[in-house]
Amino acid sequence: IEGVMMRGKKNMAVAVRRTPEEIVLKSQDVSSLMERYRILKLPFLRGFIALIESLVIGVKTLAYSANQVVEGEGETITPLEMGLSVTFALVAGTVLFFLLPVGLAHLFLAYIPGSFLQNLLEGVFRVLIFLLYVVAISAMKDIQRVFEYHGAEHKTIHTYEAGEDLIVENARKYSTLHPRCGTSFLLFVMIISILVFSVLGDLDLKARLLSRVLLLPVVAGISYEFLKFTGKYQHLLVTKILSAPGLWLQKLTTREPDDSQLEVAICALQKVLEAEEC
Repeated sequence: IEGVMMRGKKNMAVAVRRTPEEIVLKSQDVSSLMERYRILKLPFLRGFIALIESLVIGVKTLAYSANQVVEGEGETITPLEMGLSVTFALVAGTVLFFLLPVGLAHLFLAYIPGSFLQNLLEGVFRVLIFLLYVVAISAMKDIQRVFEYHGAEHKTIHTYEAGEDLIVENARKYSTLHPRCGTSFLLFVMIISILVFSVLGDLDLKARLLSRVLLLPVVAGISYEFLKFTGKYQHLLVTKILSAPGLWLQKLTTREPDDSQLEVAICALQKVLEAEEC
């Protein structure tokens, strides 16, 4: 909220524009379970671990940024309020994007039978629900601001990866789209889930609903590996083609930022780079 979080190998930083004149910075060391238990670095397993760790960091960052903004307005958010919000979001997300598509596809069972066609229809419903969700929340002013900061994050990372000085003038010219974005990850999850769930064969409705929840770690792990592969080999034509739908989807989840938002993203990345050099 009104900020950007950047993470390096050993450090993370979040920069938040508390007021039009003030940017607050918070930096801290981060460590992964994968560094302590090398078995967790195994392909597919590391994707699920990375997802859980990112979720924990994301919730903490969200709480910090929200409090910085509301404190500037003379308010505060309690841990209970944040905990209830996060719990509701996780439950609602699971129901909306994984369980609801199963139920909708099941309604057409008499017309579209067979596990493969049911899984395909479920996947179509999942993508449509996600697109409608993004379009709907895009109408909210606060979410539009989040998407603008998302664009600022990508422009700043492009600038760094191009080896240019981290200044607004350089960042301004770059795209708001990035091949390793979490939006692309979500699209991979939706597509790969169709393939994973198809392996299960014919199941009754209760078993289908349960399997979608239990197999989330598997789908996330495969999607993570796919995202890393396409991000690493962007110079190949095949990976550019595979990455294209995710980049198109990012046009919904990013917006062109203004200079003040680019300043925030640059502050966050500079702080991480300083800490990584120590």
